[in-house]
Amino acid sequence: MAELAATIGTPVATTYRYVALLKELQLLEEGRAGHYHLTSQVMPLARAAQLANDLVRLAKPAMEEAARELGETVMLFQQFGDAAVCADRVECDRAMRFTFEPGHSLPLGLGASGKMLLALLPEIERDRRLQPIVEQRGPIVRDELKHALENRYSVSSGEIDEGVWACSVPVLAYGRRPTVLTMAGPAARITDEARDGAITALQEYAIRIQRTISSYSL
Repeated sequence: MAELAATIGTPVATTYRYVALLKELQLLEEGRAGHYHLTSQVMPLARAAQLANDLVRLAKPAMEEAARELGETVMLFQQFGDAAVCADRVECDRAMRFTFEPGHSLPLGLGASGKMLLALLPEIERDRRLQPIVEQRGPIVRDELKHALENRYSVSSGEIDEGVWACSVPVLAYGRRPTVLTMAGPAARITDEARDGAITALQEYAIRIQRTISSYSL
C-alpha cells in the first residue's frame, strides 16, 4: 500500500480509503498479497466517465453563474451504484465556503444530493436500495423521497457535515444516469428566505442545463 501511495502521490491513509471505495464499487480486486487489479466493471464506467465529461463541460457555464448569484458552492452529482459521486463543483469566492472535491462520493439516500438521486431511480431499483437505508434511518426517509419526487427538490441540514445546509434539484436528460444540481453552504448564513430563493434559482439553472444538453444531443 505504501508503494501505491507513493506512486499516486497520496498519503497511505487516503490511499486505503480510495482502495476500499474501489473494492466496494467492484472496480478493484485484490490478487496476491499487496497487489490489486481492475475488474471488467471499469469498461462501462470509462464510457460513463466520457459521457460525464461532456455533461460537466455543458453544465459548467450555468454552474458558474449559479455560484455567483447564490454566493455558495454549486455541485453536480451523479448516481453510481450505492453512491452519489461529485462530477464537478464551482466554489463561491467567500472566505468561508463549503468544498467537496470532484470524484468524492456520498452514500445514496443521505444528504440533499443522495436523497434526490435515490428518488430519481426507477421504482423497483429505488425500493431495493431504499430498504437498508430505512432500516438504518427509519421510515422518515420514505417521506423525504416522496417529497423530493413531488416537489423536484431535496434539502438537508447537517446530514453530511455539521452546520451545512444543502438543496438539490434534478437535471433531467434522456439517456443519462440520474444527475442532480446541488448548492451547499454554512447553514447559519442561509436564511429561510434565502433557502426558498436558492431552491427556485437552482431549479431554473437545472432547466438551462437540460436545454443545453438537449441541444447538444440533437
